Amino acid sequence: MPFITMNALLAPAAQSLDVWDLLLDASGVVMGVLVVLAFFSLVSWYIIAYKYFYLRRVTRESKRFLEVFWKSKRLDAIYKSAQELKRSPISAVFKAGYVELSKIKGDERPEAAEWMSDMQSIERALARTHTAELTQLESKIPFLATTGSAGPFIGLFGTVWGIMNSFRNIGIEKSASLATVAPGIAEALVATAIGLVAAIPAVVAYNYFRRRIKVLAAEMDTFSNDFLNIIKRHFFK
Repeated sequence: MPFITMNALLAPAAQSLDVWDLLLDASGVVMGVLVVLAFFSLVSWYIIAYKYFYLRRVTRESKRFLEVFWKSKRLDAIYKSAQELKRSPISAVFKAGYVELSKIKGDERPEAAEWMSDMQSIERALARTHTAELTQLESKIPFLATTGSAGPFIGLFGTVWGIMNSFRNIGIEKSASLATVAPGIAEALVATAIGLVAAIPAVVAYNYFRRRIKVLAAEMDTFSNDFLNIIKRHFFK
């Protein structure tokens, strides 16, 4: 008989520990926590997918542009090729420098009396475009960092609330049986798990994208310096 009594005690708890039942029967606060975490997770996965393919195209077009740049000897031909590589930040930096150089070359000035001012104008054009392109590359990435840092704490809030519900049920039922405390503890653990599910991919993706963007930023810096040296040698002797 004791064995039968124990089964009778555990059966309701086992039935109530189904994950979907827990989600549907969760308290309003825990349900709100789960909805927030689900939103963070869905948006994070959208950003991960979008940024992955975006950065892959950016890297591919940047490599193509650098090949064209170092193989060609005419800036106008390079500029024409750069027009087709719209996603490449290095291409955008070149186009900004080329446009500024074209304005300077079109000016009628006595010799190169103001060549230092002209070089500074080109440098500013390159720097402006570098900043704009870096901002574009980093767009949406901060949301991943926010999800990675806030997700576990939001889940922890749901955990604490679920445990509080368990203690409240103990007070109401005047019993600490498994059937009384299991639902609240189980939904608390589900909130913790979903918080981690939302946070871990976001953190991994954030670090990955930051490394890729750092490489692209370094390539833009290197190209800007090389381009300025070429201009100094050929246009400002």
